Amino acid sequence: MRKLAEACERIAATTKKLEKVSIVADYLRSRTTEEAAVSAVFLSGRPFPMWQEATLQVGGSLLWRVVQELSGKSEQELTAAYRKLGDLGAVAGEILPSHPGADLSALEVQRRFRQIAVARGPAAKTALVRELLSQVTPLEAKYIVKIMTGDLRIGLKESLVEEAIAKAYGGTLGEVQRANMLLGDIGETLQLAAGGKLGEGRMRLFHPLGFMLASPAESAEDALSYFHNAVVEDKYDGIRAQAHCAGDEVRIFSRTRDEITESFPELLDALAGLPQDAVLDGEIVAWSYLAAESNEAGRALPFSALQQRLGRKKVSEEMMQRVPVVYLAFDVIYAGGELLIDRPLRERAKILDELLAMERTPVKPRSRNDQGQLIFEPPEPETNARVIRAPVFQASSAEELDQLFEAAQARGNEGLMVKDPESVYTPGRRGKSWLKMKRELATLDVVVTAVEYGHGKRIRVLSDYTFAVRDADRLVNIGKAYSGLTDVEIAEMTRWFLEHMVEDQGFRLIVEPKIVLEVAFNNMMKSDRHNSGYALRFPRIVRLRPDKLPEEVDTIERAREIYEKQKN
Repeated sequence: MRKLAEACERIAATTKKLEKVSIVADYLRSRTTEEAAVSAVFLSGRPFPMWQEATLQVGGSLLWRVVQELSGKSEQELTAAYRKLGDLGAVAGEILPSHPGADLSALEVQRRFRQIAVARGPAAKTALVRELLSQVTPLEAKYIVKIMTGDLRIGLKESLVEEAIAKAYGGTLGEVQRANMLLGDIGETLQLAAGGKLGEGRMRLFHPLGFMLASPAESAEDALSYFHNAVVEDKYDGIRAQAHCAGDEVRIFSRTRDEITESFPELLDALAGLPQDAVLDGEIVAWSYLAAESNEAGRALPFSALQQRLGRKKVSEEMMQRVPVVYLAFDVIYAGGELLIDRPLRERAKILDELLAMERTPVKPRSRNDQGQLIFEPPEPETNARVIRAPVFQASSAEELDQLFEAAQARGNEGLMVKDPESVYTPGRRGKSWLKMKRELATLDVVVTAVEYGHGKRIRVLSDYTFAVRDADRLVNIGKAYSGLTDVEIAEMTRWFLEHMVEDQGFRLIVEPKIVLEVAFNNMMKSDRHNSGYALRFPRIVRLRPDKLPEEVDTIERAREIYEKQKN
């Protein structure tokens, strides 16, 4: 681990991409294949390969306590070090006592990580973390903590590790990238490269691929400047989900490749029994089955409705009835033993249509209560289906696209997805083949009540702002934003906030509520995160409003109006 930490220091010390790649390649060649494979995972900023379900479940507060205990520093000293460095790993490297260490290998460190991952309860995890950090040098501790927090911060992306593997072991960069994409394991990719077997990388069901991403389009004219005869779908206000289906086994993964199957148990039977093993790409949305006048099967609800379902490991029958969900499928990545990402969208769409239209293989229903009764009746065709093929439209002119955009908004959806029918599926990449047109964001005038120091290049400035609206004669917090202002504005605001601090809470400063901002956001959610009872989704700062007094900021009534309007 010491050699890896030393290599990380050299990587962090240079801004040159080729030099970073060379340092990684030289380090990998100097280790055994097994240790190099684990090191490649660590250099990608994670303790375990992406496809593996193991997580450390070690929070920043636990690490903070262990570092403080091992260093013998006071809370004030630790806070001062964090403000200086902006990174708990860097803090550990600076304040932990120097000693020779036990010379643990990267393989041994990952073994310890696995022990921490399976340990139950904070006490057991704390003991294992303390034991690990007490046995390594401060430099090793620096990078162990960084890996544990998933925040390596040495200017090294996984794409550069892929380049280093190609440089160290041969094979083209494209071959390395494809193998890593299919396997979801940079370590296993390295082992294939070392053995000259990159071509043997195969996609594995239940190991999620990266999602193809979309770029924003400013207007209909902008969208159609990239391609003509666009494939158009509504942009739904849900969560992107990849469904892996093999017979009666179904697993669902989020955009971050975390498994979310247990949060949506009613989708399992709906996705099971496909005539072929398949991987679908789609959106999970909260759904209203109330038929509209147009005799549609229903409509998607705002994200605020779906939020009630997120993060739950156990979902009650009452919750499933109160907030029903559907899976809106709009692409297929794998079907019938064939990876389809190199096929054009028009072909994948035809395969998806045929797949969903085929007769399903009967499977034993799983959605049962303790009495063995079905929680949900079998869905009626077209009216209560839990897997829906996302409707597809065509547009060849800006006028047609604008009409589709207005219709999507009338249905309560965010906007449009505009896609090139000839586009291949590029996992994890954002290009101009898929574009998103979204509605204009709502805005509120708010006042800043608290500020925090930023991260990375912003570790010495106050760049994260908590803000409030008025509720009669008091202020109630409603959100937090850290983007939208220029570096110059943030520097000026930092000076002001330091001069107008009310309370120093270490990471966070309570400030005089005098700075008014205009903030934009996608929508409003009910939430107990803030004392207003609401939270903003994807807030960003539009501009400073020095022309407005704190007494003129928006009210909780205005927030309530926005929330209620979303529901209609």
